[in-house]
Amino acid sequence: MNSLDWAVLIGYFGVMVAIGVWSHKRVDNVSDFFTAGGKMPWWLSGISHHMSGYSAVMFTGYAGIAYTYGVTSFVTWSFPIALGIAIGARLFAPRINRLRSRLHVASPLEYLKNRYNLPTQQALAWSGMLLKIVDVGAKWAAIATLLSVFTGVSLNQGILITGAITAVYCTIGGLWADALTELGQFIIQLFAGVAMFVAVVLELGDHGGFFGVWDEPELAGHGKPLVGPYGTVFLLAFLFIKLFEYNGGMLNQAQRYMATSGPKEAARSARLSAALWLVWPVVLFFPMWMSPLLVDAKNPDGSDAYGLMTEQLLPHGLLGLVIVGFFSHTMAMCSSDANAIAAVFTRDVAPVLSKKARQWNERSGLIAARLTTVIFLGLSMAVATQVNSPTFKDIITVVIKWVAGLMGPIAIPMMLGLLRPFRKSGPTAALTSWALGLLAFWLVNYPINWSVEGGVPLQYQVSIPLAVSLFLYILIGYVKPEDTPERDAIIERVNTDDDGSAGSAAVPAPAEAGDDVVGTPQRPAP
Repeated sequence: MNSLDWAVLIGYFGVMVAIGVWSHKRVDNVSDFFTAGGKMPWWLSGISHHMSGYSAVMFTGYAGIAYTYGVTSFVTWSFPIALGIAIGARLFAPRINRLRSRLHVASPLEYLKNRYNLPTQQALAWSGMLLKIVDVGAKWAAIATLLSVFTGVSLNQGILITGAITAVYCTIGGLWADALTELGQFIIQLFAGVAMFVAVVLELGDHGGFFGVWDEPELAGHGKPLVGPYGTVFLLAFLFIKLFEYNGGMLNQAQRYMATSGPKEAARSARLSAALWLVWPVVLFFPMWMSPLLVDAKNPDGSDAYGLMTEQLLPHGLLGLVIVGFFSHTMAMCSSDANAIAAVFTRDVAPVLSKKARQWNERSGLIAARLTTVIFLGLSMAVATQVNSPTFKDIITVVIKWVAGLMGPIAIPMMLGLLRPFRKSGPTAALTSWALGLLAFWLVNYPINWSVEGGVPLQYQVSIPLAVSLFLYILIGYVKPEDTPERDAIIERVNTDDDGSAGSAAVPAPAEAGDDVVGTPQRPAP
């Protein structure tokens, strides 16, 4: 990097902070901070939903998969995400929006106390928060790895720089700042991705051109959709995982659906995000598929291939723009996760832990939300320093094994609890499927994995926990039905099509802690 690249990078950081400061004026209460008050346009929600699913792992971990295996990086990652979101546009997006517009909640998990019970809500909230700390930690490590390639700064310095900048804008501006910065980040990445795509295509003339290049020996097998550990079972497992994860199971995407003015707008938002996931990753992945022809990766997993290729092919200025693109994806995901976890803690966890939290007024609630955001970012940055340690191993292991494997047991009770066919599944089904799903993850990834020669294949490491949770959630619901008129009423409110004027409703006036009134918050709205 030279002074021009640094100028682009520093200018980008400045714009992100400025957007956060401007967004601060739009945040008057926790509804604004966590769900944009239900006033976000569907197209902005869709772009934000799309961008909040990326991170620098795309340019490190998945770049390594693309370097080693080729197009399977698209077939087994972004394609299942696109298909899952397209399904969720009809199945989940409208219902999640009604959680805000009908039940007047500000956290995706806030409805679970009435849908199941308090222990279920707390189990999913705590496990979801802990998983997100690990997940976001991997994202910080990924962007710091790229920063070290270009600038030579240490991993910990890179984590501190990116985390501090993100903390500033997402803490003061809430979800509005997240969405608006993600719009800017999308525009930046559009130019950066196209620039890299064109640069690589121009280099292919000596290798048979755009179509003939696939016959090069360095790309042997790169055109096969399913290779190595990424086979059919992995693809099907990932499709189910991403169906739950990217439609709300990891919380930050659920907020994008909640932020729109009504269920129809939430569905349009999801369809836009699905279309972007189907098309845009091809542009980003193509240079990675070609990378074995152009660079020799130094890391064994090929995670540095894209960074090395960028340095080799792009002139200064454009290099800075592509680096900004790396930052934009990671900061988009991490800031949205921070906002989601702050919502879960301040709305679902803190009122259970503290009587004072149940009496927060508007000002103290906002202060708590912002403080929680900073604490979450700090904890995830601390975890990031441990990536590549014996505990977590490499970045892609954290993202695929830990996040994909653990997400299912957490998301299934939350997501399926919205749907009429699963109305008989109550607290017993939810807690049992959650607990035994987590146990299955531990057994498959550790004791069983250690005892099997060569280890348990990756596709089973990530799919068995989800399969166990899904099976038990459905089975126990039929063996021990726990549907009640109150629970049925909640399900009906999020499934009815008559949206009326409720779509613009904000978080209502305070209610007494512990109230079990359908359609009202379970604690005071700050």
